[in-house]
Amino acid sequence: PAPLSVNYHFTRTCNYACKFCYHTQTSTDVLTPSDAQRGLKLLVDAGMQKINFSGGEPFIVQRGRYVGDLVKFCKEQLGVSSCSIVSNGSLITEEWMKRYGTYLDILAISCDSFDAETNRRLGRWAKRTEHITQLRKIATWCMQYNIAFKMNTVVNTENINECMVDNVSQLNPIRWKLFQCLLIEGENIGTRAKRDASTLAISTQQFNDFVELQRATAPSTLMIVPENNNDMRNSYLILDEQMRFLNCTTGGKIPSKSILDIGVHAAMNDSGFDVEAFYRRGGYYKWKKVQKVNECG
Repeated sequence: PAPLSVNYHFTRTCNYACKFCYHTQTSTDVLTPSDAQRGLKLLVDAGMQKINFSGGEPFIVQRGRYVGDLVKFCKEQLGVSSCSIVSNGSLITEEWMKRYGTYLDILAISCDSFDAETNRRLGRWAKRTEHITQLRKIATWCMQYNIAFKMNTVVNTENINECMVDNVSQLNPIRWKLFQCLLIEGENIGTRAKRDASTLAISTQQFNDFVELQRATAPSTLMIVPENNNDMRNSYLILDEQMRFLNCTTGGKIPSKSILDIGVHAAMNDSGFDVEAFYRRGGYYKWKKVQKVNECG
């Protein structure tokens, strides 16, 4: 199948230390801009319509200029339908929004609690940054600079009883993604892992209960998109920092050869990607922002 939607984790470096993280800093590699651009063109030639830049923390590389230039390249040079970024938000500035916002369709910010102490226990914080305050700033900037705002939450034992609907509704995201805390061998569980998320893992029933807790008081305008472990595991096309597809079918992450060396479709053969699961979880949706019309029409 064509790689309609690809998640490119171009860096593993992060300024946060989330205990449940399932893409940890096992390397500090980042491709040169020219190699990254070459790989992005290969993906578009193979049928990619949406690219999601992630990490690590994507704004940590050149303070966001690296990812901003790649988003601009995708829009101006490759004509990619949708460009999105997933970030913890701590390093995003309004100046970046002014410079690159016109090229970005969706900005997703990760937030697991509206309680500062819960975020600290989870590692969702950094010095000199108040996570919730920054989250609200970014939601406002997205509205100002015509970027679709999205929010991601990892559901775990620390936030399982928190009703977040009122706070999330105020931010007005186009989608609120709820992820069941996922254990990945070598990332957040096992002897080779940098994290141990075993105490944060919840059952599918607990996850479903959390979803229902939010839906019970959610307004009809709030789109809640839950994904349990089965929904997630093989339904994403994930590229690592060397542009290798990561196969998670065995519970870990086994990299293919790089698309820069063998091409996109050859590498996809080793990705373990389940295209039916991709559509089943709602991976294909209206992912291009609505362009604002100027006063002249």
